[in-house]
Amino acid sequence: SKSNEMIKVDRDIMVLANPEIANLPKWIIALVAAGGIAAALSTAAGLLLAISSSISHDLLKGVFIPNISEKNELRASRVAMAALAGYFGFNPPDFAAGTVALAFGLAASSLFPALMMGIFSKRMNREGAIAGMLAGISITLLYVFQHKGIMFIQSTSFLGNMDPNWFFGIEPNAFGAIGATFNFLTAFIVCKYYPSPPLKVIEMIKTIRT
Repeated sequence: SKSNEMIKVDRDIMVLANPEIANLPKWIIALVAAGGIAAALSTAAGLLLAISSSISHDLLKGVFIPNISEKNELRASRVAMAALAGYFGFNPPDFAAGTVALAFGLAASSLFPALMMGIFSKRMNREGAIAGMLAGISITLLYVFQHKGIMFIQSTSFLGNMDPNWFFGIEPNAFGAIGATFNFLTAFIVCKYYPSPPLKVIEMIKTIRT
């Protein structure tokens, strides 16, 4: 039968199953394995919670339905989480090593530059930050999807997971740094064509610096 993430041997398993643990009692080995599985599940749960909250609060309440009640916002968050969990349950990513690194890479290509420029640049405005985040995460997802498959379904990958097709030898999990660079450049250019942030925002930035 087709193997799954719990039983296949990959780099994560080899790190855990080094020769030194052979002489340990089985219950200690089982405890280490359980800890690894718990860590993976907790990370996945945290990411699902963050994504569903962003959909319900930042996107739904912040953009499409500003007057939505807290009850409906919570309901939308639960629906989004159930949909995401259901999707990844039926279409689990077929790679284990680097999944967390990929998540941080996506955050680095979208959120990190906006936070940095928002704090250390008084000129950064909303339009520049949004354009930068869209550019950074778009180019990162495009690179990841063409190697790992659209939404991590390997059969939909454009190039396949092959080293010769990697850009300057950069693996998809580490491509967030390139996406962050595009984020910085795009935000810096776009913010020049729009007005500076309001005075209250500039004062808030000064308070954050202090």
